[in-house]
Amino acid sequence: MNLLRSNVNRLLLLTVVAFLLAPQVQAQGDKREFYEIKTYTLKSKDQEAQVDVFLKSAYLPAMHKAGIKNVGVFKPVETDTTYGKRIYLLIPYTSLDQFLKITKTVFADKQFNSDGKEYLDAVYTNPPYVRIESVLLKAFIGMQKMQIPTLTGARSERIYELRSYESHTEKIHINKVEMFNKGDEVGLFKRLGFNAVFYGEVISGSHMPNLMYMTTFDNKASRDEHWKSFSADPQWKQLSAMPEYQHNVSKNTQYFLRPTEYSDY
Repeated sequence: MNLLRSNVNRLLLLTVVAFLLAPQVQAQGDKREFYEIKTYTLKSKDQEAQVDVFLKSAYLPAMHKAGIKNVGVFKPVETDTTYGKRIYLLIPYTSLDQFLKITKTVFADKQFNSDGKEYLDAVYTNPPYVRIESVLLKAFIGMQKMQIPTLTGARSERIYELRSYESHTEKIHINKVEMFNKGDEVGLFKRLGFNAVFYGEVISGSHMPNLMYMTTFDNKASRDEHWKSFSADPQWKQLSAMPEYQHNVSKNTQYFLRPTEYSDY
């Protein structure tokens, strides 16, 4: 009887310890990155040129020095109505703490302040941009870290397709994220060679609830061919027909972008 009681007590103790440690184990195993999509809105060629110089000569070098190596900088394709009026940055962070500290770190860099002086010291009557919008995301479980695309085409012809999938409610949004992870839509994109850079849940932004991801192609023809293959793929047809994944997107917005010559990828 004493031996049985001892074994029962031991089992209860192990159960309690496992319960208490479970959140820590989960946190330690969660290596997901965070992403910031920063969008500059511009009103003139002069503003575009000034922001370009600042990003290329001051901001990206300072970010690299701070340990953030892969900062993507993109502009709308020439046929887009926002061509010349937007610049998009995609910035990866290893943690929220790094995101919170990056501005202070960068502005403490003397070289950054020197190289970015014209932009940083702009007067209120002649600002270098109209507005900056920032969206913060957390990487999907299915792809926890950014992947730099392996493209061979000319940089001036490359297509970076940024997609935003909005959902009707938070619960429906969770279902759409599950479709990528548990349903393995992420794996499908990988198998078909979409060169995805990231997949992320928006945790702070102006169009919530939603998720965003970016795929990349050598040119527009390659992009169209990949999506044609995707639509015809048996795995996608089966996944998209599953009852549990119906009606989980209220709005799909696509942004067709090209990398700037100074973008890290």
